[in-house]
Amino acid sequence: MKIFLADVQATLYLGRKLGQTLTPGSVLLLEGDLGAGKTTLVQGIGQGLGITESIVSPTFTLINEYNQGRIPLYHLDLYRLEAQEVAALNLESYWEAMEVEPGIVAIEWAERMPYQPESYLRLRLINGDDGNRQAEITAIHCNIHEFIAKI
Repeated sequence: MKIFLADVQATLYLGRKLGQTLTPGSVLLLEGDLGAGKTTLVQGIGQGLGITESIVSPTFTLINEYNQGRIPLYHLDLYRLEAQEVAALNLESYWEAMEVEPGIVAIEWAERMPYQPESYLRLRLINGDDGNRQAEITAIHCNIHEFIAKI
């Protein structure tokens, strides 16, 4: 599924709809160039979950956890890591809820992961001309029909 995003507000709106619709255990693998809107999308997800805390890119901290919304949001950024470093993080503990409360897991620069969860949404953000963007959403072993109906 492809969605045209005319501006930053459209990216935030898509994120809010995701935050309002997705259920605990949802994993979003975010891909796109620098400045494509990955963090903006996660900020919208946070708004949709009712998180009032400022959501910033966890480029240097790697993982930011937000627990004050409808369900927790786990925001990860793998930009500065190599595949073997990513593997050492044991990211599956987030989507298998082994050590954390089940929530939404949003992973920026997911293409650096040497493995993926069993089911996830892949969101590829592509910069267009004049500041617009396009989001390509692919569901892998999960159902997004409910979400699509609410956009």
